[in-house]
Amino acid sequence: MNDELQKLIESLREELRQYGQMLILLEDQQDRIIQRHNDELLDATAAVNQQGVSIQTVRHQREEAQRELAEMLRMGRNAPLTHLTPLVPADYRPLLNALMQENNHLLQRIQRRAQQNHVLLRRSLELLDQFINSFCPAKTPVYDGAGSLQAGGETGASLYEAVG
Repeated sequence: MNDELQKLIESLREELRQYGQMLILLEDQQDRIIQRHNDELLDATAAVNQQGVSIQTVRHQREEAQRELAEMLRMGRNAPLTHLTPLVPADYRPLLNALMQENNHLLQRIQRRAQQNHVLLRRSLELLDQFINSFCPAKTPVYDGAGSLQAGGETGASLYEAVG
């Protein structure tokens, strides 16, 4: 059981490291949004997406280590970690509980930060949309040369022409 338990502990630690890295990247992304550094924002968003892939990988590894320990303890392969913890040696329980709590805490912080970034990005897009619409009003139905109604016809002026 010791090998399976050590593998699970290391998997939980790696998951914790990856969550910490994601939080750093989300904070960086938020700084880029607030400072309106659009080129850097694209890079920051790409890094967040890549980190999401890394998290999925380490999460699968942790889940596999968890399944292996569950089998060793003669529990179902899908036994939750909270059901396995009481069955491991007593001196490992505080470590497992601390790792689970810290992973859950970081995951909650990641979710909050990602939601904040989403709101900031959505608001930025709304402001950009308002700016564009101030120069080029929304398309309205117009008649063509033959007298037919065209849905969503062009106003005839490009943004450049409207500004110039």
